[in-house]
Amino acid sequence: MSHIEPKEIWKHFSAINAIPRASKKEQAISNFMVSFGQQLGLETKQDNALNVVIKKPASVGFENRKKVTLQSHLDMVHQKNNNTVFDFENQGIDMYVDGDWVKAKGTTLGADNGLGVAAIMSLLADNTIQHPELEALFTIDEETGMTGAFELQRGFISGDILLNLDTEEDDEITIGCAGGIDVTATKNYTPTPISTNSSCYQITVNGLKGGHSGIEIHKGLGNANKLITRVLFELQKELKFELISLKGGSLRNAIPREAVCVIAIENSKNTKEIFNTITNSILKEWRVKEEQLSIELLSTKNSDTRLDTTTQLNLINTLYACHNGVYTMDAAILDLVATSNNLASVKVDNGIITIACLTRSSIDTEKQDLVNQLTATFNLGGFTVSTDGTYPGWQPNPNASILGVMTSIYQKLFKAEPNVNACHAGLECGIIGKWYPAMEMVSFGPTIRGAHSPDERASIVSTQKFWKFLKEILKNIPEKA
Repeated sequence: MSHIEPKEIWKHFSAINAIPRASKKEQAISNFMVSFGQQLGLETKQDNALNVVIKKPASVGFENRKKVTLQSHLDMVHQKNNNTVFDFENQGIDMYVDGDWVKAKGTTLGADNGLGVAAIMSLLADNTIQHPELEALFTIDEETGMTGAFELQRGFISGDILLNLDTEEDDEITIGCAGGIDVTATKNYTPTPISTNSSCYQITVNGLKGGHSGIEIHKGLGNANKLITRVLFELQKELKFELISLKGGSLRNAIPREAVCVIAIENSKNTKEIFNTITNSILKEWRVKEEQLSIELLSTKNSDTRLDTTTQLNLINTLYACHNGVYTMDAAILDLVATSNNLASVKVDNGIITIACLTRSSIDTEKQDLVNQLTATFNLGGFTVSTDGTYPGWQPNPNASILGVMTSIYQKLFKAEPNVNACHAGLECGIIGKWYPAMEMVSFGPTIRGAHSPDERASIVSTQKFWKFLKEILKNIPEKA
């Protein structure tokens, strides 16, 4: 990575990518940031939640400018392909360059939000860049609960302007985002012996693109949990089978790319023919959006127990009926999703069924409406429903003075208009804004594709553009009132 420009950003990105930094497991990366700040001789603090703030005095001549808080989150989504052997607990990310893209070998890259972290580190370490007084805020656990932002101590930061570096299109300036809530449905069942003389088969759905369950939900990409449910729903019309296990997806904020189930069939004479008829139709439907989609049926070793017939029927019907994808579009902002749901993970094994969803919305009442619909769906299937991890949206402020400054700089540098918008993803600005309501906030960043999936990649040219933009913004921060 040493030959890529801007070298300082990629150097720091490589350093943090050598440290495992899953959400809720940020002790090592948080301590690393504390050491980084201390080695630079800068005032550095770590709070009880493991958030870190590093403060840097203003450059000569910039002492009377407004103070800027630069903010990014330390954690990353850990996802890998099924055929990739990788230990996220102990290995650093294995990166490589492919043309204009930096990628990882079979895993997520961590550019979300590692490039933001690396850019802030570069600013802290460079004494040639002109800037006002800075404080760098590195938060934890953004991806699975935003607990770092929620537990941010009052008075931990004191900036006039917050620049969040977590937007993933380099021509966008984000001024608002959706809130979210976790919805979980659970049900116990009594494992039942499978029928005698049954043959067991494994059904596997994989090859889907996956991705960010907020930013990419409008693309209508395939959801492995919904697709494998459709196969089972159609299969039960043609033959009698017994469901032994089902597992699909993992993280709530990632569109599930893979799912697998095991079924037992007593008379399996025409099973493969029926299966192929069903799946050929599905593959034909998805051949444009999901060209790598694969749905396979393979013989597997026999099992001892299964779901009882009623539980199996209720589960398949419930998953089939569960809303997934866009619920409503925003009435005021063109092409912006207002409310959505991601049927993120399903696990059926050893007498317990767990279904996990992430519901997002920029409208609190509509978010609750969709939660109510999901609750009704799961209740009809005999599930118990709980909600947790709710976080607020970030209401846009199109009149923020820093937005005018950034728009003018973008026009001057790149001879084009930036796309000022809100996004259908969770950003920490909404939570931080509750504690610091007077702080002006915007979000921007380099172009990243496929976040939250092993297809994640970061554009080198875009990172150069982002770095140029960021430095110019800091040179033009307005003076204090």
